[in-house]
Amino acid sequence: MEKKTPGETRLLVCNCQKSMDLSGSALAGQNGGQPVTIHRELCRSGLDTFREAVSSGQNIHVACTQEAPLFLEVAESILDADHAGTDATDGAEASDAALIFTNIRETAGWSSAGADAMPKIASLLAQARHQPKMAPGVTLESKGVCLVYGPGQLALDTAAKLAGRLSPIVLLTDADDAFPPAQTQAQIFKGRVRKASGVLGRFSLEVAGLASARPSSREALTFDDAVAAQQLDCDLIIDLSGSTPLFTGHDRREGYFHVDQDDPAALANAMFEASDLVGEFEKPRYISFDGEICAHARSGQVGCTNCLDVCPLGAISPAGDTVAIDPAVCGGCGNCASVCPTGAASYAFPDRGDLIARMSILIETFAEAGGEHPVLLAHDESHGSELISAMARFGRGLPANVLPISLNSVLTLGHDTLAAALALGAERMFVLAPPKHREELTSLEDQAALANALLDGLGYGSDRIQIVIEHDPDAAEEALHEIAPLGAIATGGLVAAGSKREVARSVFAKLHDQSAAKPDVVELPAGAPYGRINVNVEGCTLCLSCVGACPANALRDNPDKPQLSFVEAACVQCGVCVATCPENVIQLEARYNFATEALAPDLIKSEEPFHCVSCGKAFGAKSSIERVVEQLRGHSMFKDDSQLQLIQMCDNCRVSSLANSKNDPFKMGKVPEVRTTDDYFDEEDQKPIPGGKKPSDFLS
Repeated sequence: MEKKTPGETRLLVCNCQKSMDLSGSALAGQNGGQPVTIHRELCRSGLDTFREAVSSGQNIHVACTQEAPLFLEVAESILDADHAGTDATDGAEASDAALIFTNIRETAGWSSAGADAMPKIASLLAQARHQPKMAPGVTLESKGVCLVYGPGQLALDTAAKLAGRLSPIVLLTDADDAFPPAQTQAQIFKGRVRKASGVLGRFSLEVAGLASARPSSREALTFDDAVAAQQLDCDLIIDLSGSTPLFTGHDRREGYFHVDQDDPAALANAMFEASDLVGEFEKPRYISFDGEICAHARSGQVGCTNCLDVCPLGAISPAGDTVAIDPAVCGGCGNCASVCPTGAASYAFPDRGDLIARMSILIETFAEAGGEHPVLLAHDESHGSELISAMARFGRGLPANVLPISLNSVLTLGHDTLAAALALGAERMFVLAPPKHREELTSLEDQAALANALLDGLGYGSDRIQIVIEHDPDAAEEALHEIAPLGAIATGGLVAAGSKREVARSVFAKLHDQSAAKPDVVELPAGAPYGRINVNVEGCTLCLSCVGACPANALRDNPDKPQLSFVEAACVQCGVCVATCPENVIQLEARYNFATEALAPDLIKSEEPFHCVSCGKAFGAKSSIERVVEQLRGHSMFKDDSQLQLIQMCDNCRVSSLANSKNDPFKMGKVPEVRTTDDYFDEEDQKPIPGGKKPSDFLS
């Protein structure tokens, strides 16, 4: 069979036994301009077509996800046969071919509007072929040392069942009903966990009252003397204690299982999952972090704590003027990336550029295929996909104009990416959010509120971005089917490169250009990462401590004269300048300034410099030096003009003047002369002894 050129993609579409109304000609744009053959059951009677496509060496795009395991199994068997029957070069060519699977059934075809869903199907297929940047990985290694923490016999029985698969350690909260085992299958201790840290492969527990079980225990377990506090290390933890979980966000801490004592099914499931967690495991490094632009603190003054406030797993901790993110603990929720004002914490799975590219492909392809009134629906893979599937199977399904886009976590969405959907041509942006961790959705709601405030200020209304927090598919379906057309704000052509703030400025500039009102300034809610500072100029002494503290370089000085300038576009409203100012004359004002002047330094205060009375060098602010001199005049330490002149000198002249004065604080006393052994002998020689002799007389 003739091999096709690697890199070509063959599109295979199936109407799933005629349960969808599909048009091959309508999908020609996704198949190099050629009409697409619509198969009736590609996974059954049409499987030979798939086999032929795999053997050809082409990339294959299958418009089905339900039967993906079957297709992968068939492809693997063909590739194994190729390796066995051809040389290494042919085998490598075949194995390099890519397999892509896209769900067009639950997301489009299975819908009350399925007959009108061809533009949506075309957009979903086009978006699936986008090649995202791969996130770097983090390796976790587990050797299978499992701590079973809980009461008496339940903990012992659990450890006994795990002994053949893992290396259990038992830590009993109490031993009242525990019988000494006839055969030791695990180390047995008694104690209470006081503190826990770590993740799969490197848990560390601080245990109070740790005591080891005695091998001589007969009728009941007895223990050695307890140790006040001891550390236990393990790879896995099954927590049956019934107390508060050892970790925040415990259900997403790899390797930790918090199990209800009265739920045998949950315990069996935890034991089953724990038994598989031996070896090396790769997880994505969800967050990329640039400490250089972190606005957490400067010189000990804390400003921004956004990421610390919203991390549900405790993966982020202060680290001086910046923060540290533990990639092994991080669960990938993306809250930190959405609320970070500078983009120091940025999501890498997918990154911002890939997400905007996917949204752009969806919207542009939908329009090119004849679709109207596009609405984007962001959802996560677990909760969102299940809800969409339930709508398609038991309800009306998604409307034909609602374009779903799957994310690892919807909490990654910031105001910049939410607004980007509208700048790309969507009429609305909906987010299907899971209610399971309701408290974690605050940051997403705040980001939506910020984006809506900007849109409202531009005259587009305040409800184009909506969060649907539902576990009921009927309620979610009703919300999506009630969407009224609004008209698109803009179409395509968005440049989305650079940092988070650069992308946001591109998005907002495009939305501003399309606005009829075109306001220069839009007021924003308090806490927004855009705005200016208001300085009480009369109280400002131009000490410039705020300039040194500003992490975003929004506050600037002038090396040639006392001067304070401010660049509004750079300000992230972190508040470090407010905390640093000794005169308390700075206040924050949240707003977005579209004027070009926001990009340039704005002079806040400027004064003439004071000139050194000794050398004439300019230094400090004239008003500040003169005020200090007047305040010190008459002080006991500044009784005459010569002492006051020290305040009026530059740093070099001040040191020189002090060094040459009789009151030089750095002046030392007279340096003692060097003395030798002979000097000491000469002194002793001059001392008389009884009889009028000298010591030297006896030596002679």
